[in-house]
Amino acid sequence: MFTGIVEALGTVRKAGASRLLLDLPKDWDLMLGESVAVNGVCLTMVSLEGAFDVSPETFRKTNLSRLRRGEPVNLERALKAGARLGGHFVTGHADGTALLRSFTRQAAGVALGFEVEKTPYLAEKGSVALDGISLTPFAVTPTSFKVSLIPHTLENTCLKLRRPGDKLNVEYDILAKYAAKTQGKLSLGFLQENGF
Repeated sequence: MFTGIVEALGTVRKAGASRLLLDLPKDWDLMLGESVAVNGVCLTMVSLEGAFDVSPETFRKTNLSRLRRGEPVNLERALKAGARLGGHFVTGHADGTALLRSFTRQAAGVALGFEVEKTPYLAEKGSVALDGISLTPFAVTPTSFKVSLIPHTLENTCLKLRRPGDKLNVEYDILAKYAAKTQGKLSLGFLQENGF
């Protein structure tokens, strides 16, 4: 589990068909088997040299297959029990990608516009993770939304390098997914039958 608050930027040393090799922060005390969100995708560290195995499904559904040597990536370590939750619950299980359509400078940062496959999981002023960054969507339609970035987020994440036409990993809010799954199924009778 993650929060969508990027802790550091890493650098791709090698990107292959089933493995990523990354330069990680030197002060991170990581263990083999530990989970790290790489551009919002939960990966398991398989060597202390910063190697992560990537399944074919993960390559297919995310932008990790497009990474190249020297490219920066957003990094976040797994949430520790009892730690502050600064963003929202992010599982690291990307739902797919969002196509960046617009990058508009504003007085206090930028607004990014995205196109996505039709989804019931976006809510105006809800939560969405883009390349692992917890953001608040607005101007939501079934196939598009926008987010605003303050200068701090823009400067401290890979989003400063993104341009229209780029695809970002998208993970919809887990609470929205559960709400959509129970829509029409939750009733007084159901609650009573299940001990509520």
